[in-house]
Amino acid sequence: MAFFKYKAFSSDGKQASGFVEAGSQDQAVKLLKEKQLFVVSLSQTQEKALSSAFTKMQKISFSDIVNFTRQLSTMVTAGLSIPDALNILKAQSPNPMLVTVLSDIERSIVGGGNLGDALSKYPQYFSNIFISLVRAGEASGQLDKVLLQLADTLEGQREFKSKVVGALIYPAVIVVGMVVVVIIMMIVVMPKLTDLYKDFGIELPWSTKLLIGMSNFFIHQWWVMLLIIGGIIFAFSRWRKTESGIYILDALILKLPLYGVLQQKLILVEFTRTLSMLIGSGIHILDALRILKGSLNNVLFQNAIEDIAKKVEKGFPLGDMFAAHKEFPPIVSQMVKVGEETGKLDETLLKISRYFQVETEGIVKGLTTAMEPIIMVVLGVGVGFIVISVITPIYSLTSQFK
Repeated sequence: MAFFKYKAFSSDGKQASGFVEAGSQDQAVKLLKEKQLFVVSLSQTQEKALSSAFTKMQKISFSDIVNFTRQLSTMVTAGLSIPDALNILKAQSPNPMLVTVLSDIERSIVGGGNLGDALSKYPQYFSNIFISLVRAGEASGQLDKVLLQLADTLEGQREFKSKVVGALIYPAVIVVGMVVVVIIMMIVVMPKLTDLYKDFGIELPWSTKLLIGMSNFFIHQWWVMLLIIGGIIFAFSRWRKTESGIYILDALILKLPLYGVLQQKLILVEFTRTLSMLIGSGIHILDALRILKGSLNNVLFQNAIEDIAKKVEKGFPLGDMFAAHKEFPPIVSQMVKVGEETGKLDETLLKISRYFQVETEGIVKGLTTAMEPIIMVVLGVGVGFIVISVITPIYSLTSQFK
């Protein structure tokens, strides 16, 4: 595909110019005629190609998808057609990459395709759940309601993630600061003190010798440390991709104190919320479970969902199947049974999701509250060790002078 710069007149006599992407000059003229433009000049150019290459380097963030879904939902609910809504969104979007994607989606729809198929061309931006819900909405004629529900769900996910990340920023900053201070001490301060101690030839305590040894290692054998760290990361990444590595690591994460509980709650929040949305959109429970399986980032939950789907397909009640797997706390099976009996499973699952979300926010708050004094204690012990190791030889030196 090449880019062609054109000058043309529209059907109402107004002059127009711009760029068009096509396989050949004849195809470019044909595309412009389809837009009711009378071509005056047309020439191949690299200018737009360079701009396109720069555009492809940019990314579409999760927030871009959230905003796109909300705006599209509002426009479709107001009665606009999908192509008209996409045209407006293209004009309003500040992200060139998103504009490119929306343009391609619009072309697919105008060419006779549907929104779900057009979105499926970009799985890196739109998940299987997103695409399945859009297809369900198109099939049932309730695309406006589905988009509205999707927008509400994605905004809830964004707000929840921002709370979790925001709560962990302070401990992360403290830890990074500690590491930076230690590196500066080892590289800048300790070598100068080491020279001082050598000049006076005093006997050094074990703690000072340990610091000097660490300092020498940081300065002279830093490449060994990089090789060790690099080797560990490489070996771990290779092992993490194996079937046994995935299972062992995912199982270990769930068993960690506090953090394991937090991970479990995070998965349950997204699982129950998304399952509620899928069922509420008219997707069969078996299809919903299979779609959800691929979106879970823990193999233990994936295996549990696969087993539950097989048992439900054979006629077993959904609530009883959740009770048979320890990954799901008892409240999930109890509430699902209530939802099955009342015929309001989607509403019940949404209530469970909100319950887990409140619990998760409490765990995050408690975790960060507990981490602050722990970090301070560790920081105090580390600083105290360094201070004692540095001052003790100096104190011995001054004692000799007396």
